[in-house]
Amino acid sequence: MPKGGNYETKPDDGCYIEGMFVEGARWDNERMLLAESLPKKLYSEAPMLWLQPVESHKKKQFPSYLSPIYRTSERRGVLATTGHSSNFVMNVELPSDKPNDYWVRRGVAMLLSLSD
Repeated sequence: MPKGGNYETKPDDGCYIEGMFVEGARWDNERMLLAESLPKKLYSEAPMLWLQPVESHKKKQFPSYLSPIYRTSERRGVLATTGHSSNFVMNVELPSDKPNDYWVRRGVAMLLSLSD
């Protein structure tokens, strides 16, 4: 997650991504982690992400939820040779104070666009 800095210019390494949504949970800007959805709210704005390449052995470990990102809220598509749906984009680690299974049981995912 980007912290401080100017987001109007590109980062030295990686890229910023914004405009996504979280389904089944929400992003808590004050605590900077995944939180329960607000009542009667199916979707919420996702935080801006800073995708930054890093060697796997140098990756920082932190309590997180490995959230899938889908193109649409349908979460289905043609099964590709990779075993993933053509609607699946990638997984992203979101900081969380709850175990991964907690969010999996709630079906939490990030979406690039909402259905009409």
